[in-house]
Amino acid sequence: MPLSLDVQFAVLDAALHPTTVILASTDAKLGTTAAALDQRSGSALSNAMRAAEFKGKLKASIEVFAPPKLDASRVIAMGAGGELTEADQVSLGGASYAAITARKTKAACIIVDNPGADAELAADIAYGALLRSYSWDHFKTRRGDDDASNGKSGNGLQTLVIHCAKPAQAAAAFESRRGIADGVALARDLVNEPPNTLGPVQFADRIAELASSGLEIEILDEVKLRDLKMGALLGVAQGSARPARVAIMSWHGAKSKRGKPVCFVGKGVTFDTGGISLKPGGGMEDMKGDMGGAACVTGLMLALAKRKANVNAVGLVGLVENMPSGTAQRPGDIVTSLSGQTIEIINTDAEGRLVLADVLWYAEERFKPRMMVDLATLTGAIMVALGKEHAGLFSNNDKLVQELRAAGTATGELVWHMPLS
Repeated sequence: MPLSLDVQFAVLDAALHPTTVILASTDAKLGTTAAALDQRSGSALSNAMRAAEFKGKLKASIEVFAPPKLDASRVIAMGAGGELTEADQVSLGGASYAAITARKTKAACIIVDNPGADAELAADIAYGALLRSYSWDHFKTRRGDDDASNGKSGNGLQTLVIHCAKPAQAAAAFESRRGIADGVALARDLVNEPPNTLGPVQFADRIAELASSGLEIEILDEVKLRDLKMGALLGVAQGSARPARVAIMSWHGAKSKRGKPVCFVGKGVTFDTGGISLKPGGGMEDMKGDMGGAACVTGLMLALAKRKANVNAVGLVGLVENMPSGTAQRPGDIVTSLSGQTIEIINTDAEGRLVLADVLWYAEERFKPRMMVDLATLTGAIMVALGKEHAGLFSNNDKLVQELRAAGTATGELVWHMPLS
């Protein structure tokens, strides 16, 4: 579902909203605008910060209710810390949104005037708030008071105004980030969707709808996949009543449309029972998320299109359901992959590599990419090794590893290089 929060930008001395956030740097230092508000209130804000021993630590906050002589019924001092990374700035926006929506309010503003504040900081804070506004309640029968803060009901936050020194520049910088947020929201929606409403065909249909964003979409149905001889992928799908699909999303944004593309390949097992090698029942409901790689690739491709990214990119996702049945493949079966290699099935719960083997080979043969990035919920053992803060990264190219690690560090999406030996 599209993110519904209305984000606007205004000058620093614009009118306050019922809920107003001011930023406080290390040692609770306020910017010029916030300091003027504090002076107007008779030091009500700074006195409250001192009483609470508030030091401006990143994402710490205090509330001041009905400060005198201010047009805001509630002022939140939000800690902005010292020097901020890009990820810190986005996180600060998310924390501000959470503090705002802890109580009902339809409109709020964040005053971005702390020392060193610029248009990029304002845009990042707005982006973080927009990401934090995401909620997924599509199947809720009732939406109670606890859901009001997400903006889905009439009582929730509807408008967020960022006050900053250069609102026009901040708004322009935010537009690119809004494209990323749209992609993130789409990926989250797909992962959250229950498996009875999002099988391989429905997933492919959702992707087909993205043609309106400027992506070129091609859907390979089961007949085409058999013609191509994707035996590894089809072997996984054969136990399900729901047919397999491969979806291809292309974006031609580079100056030279003939330039070699970057390919992103996603594992899309819309539900993974393990097949004949059945998983334990406890926690199996989470296996609706075994298409997280495909969701990520889909959201990524939408973000590239929304941002009009200067790159040629192709996203491919292999969409199957892994089920036990009278037609399911068995341990001991041998299948022939698209590359012509035979594969013996030892455990039918090792299905992801079968899907990816065919889609990766197809991507290489058809698109001749300059590099391929595969995203997959391939094995729970990676969490045994790394926990939940890092994703496992396997690669045969050290330069690409460094680029992915740098991007992950900058955005807070951490990866750890694992050995291929």
